[in-house]
Amino acid sequence: MIKILKHLGRSWICVPFVFLLLMLQAACDLALPQYTSDIVDVGIQQGGVENAVLETISGKQFEKLLMFDRSGALSGCYSYDGQTASLSADRSDAEEYMTYPAAVVYALDSMDMSQIPQDSGGMFAMMPPEGMSFTDALLMMPEMQRSAVVDRINDSFDGYSEVMLTQLAVEFARSELISQGTDMENLRMTYLFKTGAKMLGLALAIMLITIIVGFLAAQTAALFGMNVREKVFRRVVSFSNAEMDKFSTASLITRSTNDIQQVQMIVVMILRMVLYAPIIGVGGIIKVVRTGTGLGWIIVVAVAAISVLVVILMTVAMPKFRSMQKLVDRLNLVTREILTGLPVIRAFSREEHEEQRFDAASTDLMKTQLFTGRTMSVMFPVMTLIMNGISVLIVWFGAKGIESGDMQVGDMIAFLTYTMQIVMSFLMLTMISIMLPRAAVAAGRINEVLETDTSVKNKDSALTSGITEGRVTFDGVSFKYGDSEEEVLHGISFTAEPGETTAIIGSTGSGKSTLINLIPRFFDVTAGKITVDGNDVRELDMKYLRDNIGLVPQKGVLFSGTIDSNLRFGCEDASGEQLAEAAQIAQASEFIEGKPEKYDSPISQGGTNVSGGQKQRLSIARAIAKKPKIYIFDDSFSALDYKTDAALRKALNEKVAGSTVIIVAQRISTILNAEKIVVLDEGGIAGMGNHKQLLESCEVYRQIASSQLSESELGNTGKEAM
Repeated sequence: MIKILKHLGRSWICVPFVFLLLMLQAACDLALPQYTSDIVDVGIQQGGVENAVLETISGKQFEKLLMFDRSGALSGCYSYDGQTASLSADRSDAEEYMTYPAAVVYALDSMDMSQIPQDSGGMFAMMPPEGMSFTDALLMMPEMQRSAVVDRINDSFDGYSEVMLTQLAVEFARSELISQGTDMENLRMTYLFKTGAKMLGLALAIMLITIIVGFLAAQTAALFGMNVREKVFRRVVSFSNAEMDKFSTASLITRSTNDIQQVQMIVVMILRMVLYAPIIGVGGIIKVVRTGTGLGWIIVVAVAAISVLVVILMTVAMPKFRSMQKLVDRLNLVTREILTGLPVIRAFSREEHEEQRFDAASTDLMKTQLFTGRTMSVMFPVMTLIMNGISVLIVWFGAKGIESGDMQVGDMIAFLTYTMQIVMSFLMLTMISIMLPRAAVAAGRINEVLETDTSVKNKDSALTSGITEGRVTFDGVSFKYGDSEEEVLHGISFTAEPGETTAIIGSTGSGKSTLINLIPRFFDVTAGKITVDGNDVRELDMKYLRDNIGLVPQKGVLFSGTIDSNLRFGCEDASGEQLAEAAQIAQASEFIEGKPEKYDSPISQGGTNVSGGQKQRLSIARAIAKKPKIYIFDDSFSALDYKTDAALRKALNEKVAGSTVIIVAQRISTILNAEKIVVLDEGGIAGMGNHKQLLESCEVYRQIASSQLSESELGNTGKEAM
């Protein structure tokens, strides 16, 4: 999978920006729960009072606070003129020293002194007069006695939690603000609106970042898909026939489409989820630790439960995901074979058999997809169960913490939200971990294509000149396919001279098509060499070599477009006269001129809107329009009637007299007047010469001729008029 990602190319530049944006989004996401907590705790429960720090404090209250200032630093935070204390330090610094004194003063002043027995002793031994608070009484005590009482009070408050002290301190601040005439309702609403505005701003920022990240991820994945498709296509086009045989056409189509789509989809998910999940997960854990709720063990339980689920799912589903792409290959192969061979299937009434074959391939894929789909469908209910179970645990133990004063309601809500964010991050990683195997298989299949070197390639110093006449020489040529031990051709030696027609004939499977495929280097020889005008074809630049060859394959292939575009396929800048001459030589002018749009007549994909003979004549005209030095006809006259065949060969002899013409044929009549006939039998040369010589000297040729010609034709060895 890592190897395939290197094909991101220049789109890599988007990845750092996406990462930074995801960091910003995570920061916004992680800030929202704290604001929710503040709305509940500060805005609702505390009436908008954030902490005990006040801008001004009455002199009497300030003196009470100083009695319980253990650090002695509170006096440095306020400027006291005897009447009013005004804040002179930073609020965050003052809060550290203000919380404890404010909490103690409020707690003492809130006590109902009438409920305390007169003989209780201790710090309450001296009861204040009726209507006087305890702290007022403390201020009136002598210094020594007051210090003793304060020490005992401090000892009694040591067991209070920080949360409880904070709450008491805030209540002190609220009472002081009320005494100063502050509009508490306005203060509360102001805080709620201010905090709500911040949350709205964060939500808008998250929305904007999500849109930008989605755009960048989609663009990056699309560019990645385009780059990989281009590289796969270029690689496939460069493959020799050996590599095309190694990968089936159906498999190459699947690898170029479905496989790349799978990897492209995982690239989007990596940029949108895989990068984001660890950020939000780690950030959530840090936030949870900072809340200090003591419920961290719940997260450990959640992560452990999710991990067990992931391991089980991956163990069960991974093998099926690995096999899915092969099943898609199989279905593609069967579908392609059936659609291509539909006429034959109908002719032999094999529809039912082929339906069963398609159904078997489709059913195998369906069963695998159902299995993986059901596995995935099990994951979501289980994950929901885990998340709801975690929520119940948090609420249960959080309620106990609230009851004991160790936690506030807002803290519990924030902890619950952070926990859900952590769980969701693991859920995202779980989804990726299940989808990744299929994408990894697809990436491996794509890499297999990209990393397969063609067995036929140019040398670094390939020649781009040297072909002047087109003389083709086979010098001790042998060839075998791939790792096969048996040679298809062996010991082939002959020369095809310019200005002559060299014919190749032999029984089916004798190696005729293989032999001519060696000339344009569709395969490379395994022994010996093939030269063109004395230059080994392996030393020549392949484009240069093939530009000098006009090949007409055994099966005529036309491309969607027009007759004109098909004839220009080998020579785009050919003139209209050149195309007309090529069509006339190929005996295609008559049916072209008979069409309403003539050379602009449309050709459908594969040339299905023209007959087999017309397709062959257009293929021949395409090669002639190229005006190459070497013409190769691989049984290209088989679909022509004898009259058209004779007229075409006569025109060829007249118009391309200076070129090397190599014809592979099954019909003796097609090559009867060739200057040189090479007879192949079981991969070797059984005879060589003209028609008359071979009838006398080659038994293989004589048998082929006797099966096609009458006794009178066999006796007539004279040269017939073309």
